[in-house]
Amino acid sequence: MIRYAFSTLRFRKGGFIGAFLALLCAAALITACGTLLVTGLTGKIKTERYAAASVMVAGDQNVHSVTVKEKHGKKKVKNKAKPLDERVWLPAGLTAKVAAVPGVKAAVPELEFPAYVVTHEGRIISGPDDKVSLGHSWESAALTPFRMTDGNAPAAADQVVLDRELAARVHLKVGDRVTVQATGAPTVYLVCGIAAAEGGDLREQSSLFFSKQEAERLSGRPHQVAAIGVLPNHGADQAKLESAIAGALDGTTAQVHGAADRGAVEFLGASKARVQLISMGGAIAAVSLLVAILVVVGTFALSIQQRYRELALLRAVAATPRQIRGLIGREAAIIGLVAGGVGAVAGLPIAAWLHGKFVDFGTIPDALGLALSPYPVLAAVVVTVLGAWAAARVSARRVAQIRPAEALSEAAMETRPYVAKRLIPGVIFLVVGVVLLFVLSILHTEPASAPVTYLCVIMLSAAVALLGPVIAQAGIAALSTPLRASRISGYLAVANSRTNLRRFSGALTPLTLLVGMACTIIFVQSTLGHAAESQAREGSRADYTIASSGPGVPGQAAGKVRELSGVTGVTEVVRSTVRVGLDKFQIQGVTPEGLDKTMDPGVVSGSLKDLGKGSMAVSEAAEGGVGSVGSKVKVTMGDGTRVPLKVVAVYDRGLGFGDLTMAHDLVAAHVDNPLSSAVLVRTDRTKEELASAVSGYPGVHVLDGDQVDSLRADQQQSNAAVNFVAMGLIIAFTAIAVVNTLAMSTTGRTREFALLRLVGTTRLQVLRMLRLESLAIVLLAVVIGTVIAVATLTAFAIGMTGSAAPYLSAITYAGIVGVAACLALAATMIPARVSLAVKPADVIGARE
Repeated sequence: MIRYAFSTLRFRKGGFIGAFLALLCAAALITACGTLLVTGLTGKIKTERYAAASVMVAGDQNVHSVTVKEKHGKKKVKNKAKPLDERVWLPAGLTAKVAAVPGVKAAVPELEFPAYVVTHEGRIISGPDDKVSLGHSWESAALTPFRMTDGNAPAAADQVVLDRELAARVHLKVGDRVTVQATGAPTVYLVCGIAAAEGGDLREQSSLFFSKQEAERLSGRPHQVAAIGVLPNHGADQAKLESAIAGALDGTTAQVHGAADRGAVEFLGASKARVQLISMGGAIAAVSLLVAILVVVGTFALSIQQRYRELALLRAVAATPRQIRGLIGREAAIIGLVAGGVGAVAGLPIAAWLHGKFVDFGTIPDALGLALSPYPVLAAVVVTVLGAWAAARVSARRVAQIRPAEALSEAAMETRPYVAKRLIPGVIFLVVGVVLLFVLSILHTEPASAPVTYLCVIMLSAAVALLGPVIAQAGIAALSTPLRASRISGYLAVANSRTNLRRFSGALTPLTLLVGMACTIIFVQSTLGHAAESQAREGSRADYTIASSGPGVPGQAAGKVRELSGVTGVTEVVRSTVRVGLDKFQIQGVTPEGLDKTMDPGVVSGSLKDLGKGSMAVSEAAEGGVGSVGSKVKVTMGDGTRVPLKVVAVYDRGLGFGDLTMAHDLVAAHVDNPLSSAVLVRTDRTKEELASAVSGYPGVHVLDGDQVDSLRADQQQSNAAVNFVAMGLIIAFTAIAVVNTLAMSTTGRTREFALLRLVGTTRLQVLRMLRLESLAIVLLAVVIGTVIAVATLTAFAIGMTGSAAPYLSAITYAGIVGVAACLALAATMIPARVSLAVKPADVIGARE
């Protein structure tokens, strides 16, 4: 049968183009998502600052949970680990232990903290391409190494060495005075030297070097180090050196990082990005695969339906059902192999584009390069071949049972409009979708709810695909009266739709999926963002907010505002993340004094008056995972420090104020950047008076309520853009499937159009008929897709915001409907015009 399969493909190329395109797109998506997944699992993080160190010693950047289960007399130990977002520091005394290891030439302690140069105009200078600018002790310059090109090393607390690229960018030279904004008030230093990295200027950061004592003061971590770099003796064996250092540090939480993973110590963000890529790549791949299955099965079903008489003739000349299924399966496997190969190659540039966009958005750093591997390509080809074969076999089950006598019939209309066997799986998918909606309504965290949200849309769309003929029949009955207003064309549109329900429902499914998926992806973000903005706005009692265009607002600036008469409340806010067990929570650290004057997070039990260094407040969404009022909880702060805290209040505006609320000083002591992200002010003073009070602090500015709302909206839009790009590929794939399916359906009706022309129907009447059919499909798909999206979004809103009111934009919705309608009309009318350009007699006389 393989020879017949190749013959069929050779003589029916046009009939298989639709299936080929659907499989190609599926393979491209799988390759792109798989490449991102591999990047998260195995991607290398390139080092810059630690290029000269053969080994780096750093704190354990994970929180661990160990469970021991005993079964049949055997103990099974499971160790689960989750990453921490802030740097875990080490005791400074470990430096001497590392230095004493044989083969170690020098053990160099590293200190790291934010440090930004401020120009004379008060402009804060970031690193290259708006990246970070970091301060260090000069003794750690050897880890790169940096060499002095001009001047001397810092010997006093008021001296600083700048890296060459930064000095050139701000036009500073040795002997100049420069203001530096680090972890406290901006301070003036003398530029005592300019240094250059031996391998060339750093691209991921700017470096400022201070004396050892000043660096320790600015880091705010006495008797601690961020990491320890090892400079080896000449000829030291790398593996033995790493093993010896690990042995010397046995019993501590310090981790030894060899040459291959030094970058993970330098770029903590890259390590977190790897986790994000794994979850994001896996989620997109899973959703893409489910969408692909739905689309490919529908495409093959339509393709096989168009070959009904051909396959019936094969049955008439004694081909068995098994042979028919084998023929169709082999054809599909051949198409899948070719489409999978081409699509897998096409997926690589898509992966590179996605990686570049995520870098632009700041989701992942440049240091984490795209990891190319043959496995996603091979997986895409294998999945595509198997998926095509399975989809074809499923679609061929009914047609393979055609009675040979049916081959003698020339009627192309359906004799069995609906197979009852589809009713049971259709109802099952519908029930599963409804159950998932209920599950979604009780999920309160975005990581948990996001995959369930998209799964709801897919399950309900699958139900529509299986119940399509029933839905189509009901829809056509409802639309028959307005369609018949067009008389001849309307009558033909209704008659054609009723007699070809499978074709109608085949076009309905991808269009429904497009509307449902696009609405869900877009409005999930707007629902979440709008709820967060509303809660923050409703809970804000501050008249003004002080923010910074630099690393943050120094505590001294907040102190200046407190000194003003007429100021009744000043709340400094610093943000971070913590873990309770392995669960991650967003937190805000606030100054407890006068908190009720500046914010109202909506306390439902307990009181924020009891908030202090040994207590915290939790949101209702986090209450189940943390504890209610009176609970005593051990919290792992962002830097790995475990702190026992008592829950003193529960509030309901968690989206606007974070999962947990703690005292400002407690949070600031355990973050990399202790400066406040915002300072809330309640006062009867004017904005100009407040701005005058903080004018001595570079980059610090005062915002009124409207400006805060605008800034918050911009941040929400920036966060949503990442999801739009990632999930937008699925929308694009579905849109291609819509065009593909409708174009296939229209092209397969060439003989039908010719017959209509021969019995007296004009070309214009045929085109009008097709236009009405398309509008009927679009209208029905929009209604069903909207119902699916609204049901899903309502369940999502109940779980995430506590309100059954998703935020929908009428303009955006109209855009989605407009795009869907344009795609449907274009995919129908363009092939129709091409088909009608041929003389009817030539079409009827031609071989099928």
